[in-house]
Amino acid sequence: MTKSVFLVEDELLVAMEIQDLIEEAGLTADGPYPTIEKAGKALQEANPACAILDVRLRDGEVFPVADVLRDSGVPLIFHSGHAVAEDILKRYPTATFCEKPCTPSQILRAVASLMGRDTKVA
Repeated sequence: MTKSVFLVEDELLVAMEIQDLIEEAGLTADGPYPTIEKAGKALQEANPACAILDVRLRDGEVFPVADVLRDSGVPLIFHSGHAVAEDILKRYPTATFCEKPCTPSQILRAVASLMGRDTKVA
């Protein structure tokens, strides 16, 4: 079974780039979901290995989705240019924070770190 990465991102080009990175690493992208509402609905059926979350979305901040994922034991990667890393890590101490803009390799390293050594990182 292919490992999936739950992707919540409302900027189309950023979402497409991350989705491509995920798929090039041999994983499946679940998403991208541009809103809390759509991500929340998708979570009812999802069983991701990890999640990449933008903080500011069209309909608010991603924290309700992040809380459900965290409570389900899903490792989190926050990818944001509007959040403060210290604030995120205080609320989600086991999360990884990648500040926008970051390189594709930073995101892939974060995914690989959370999902194990079998993830291909370019």
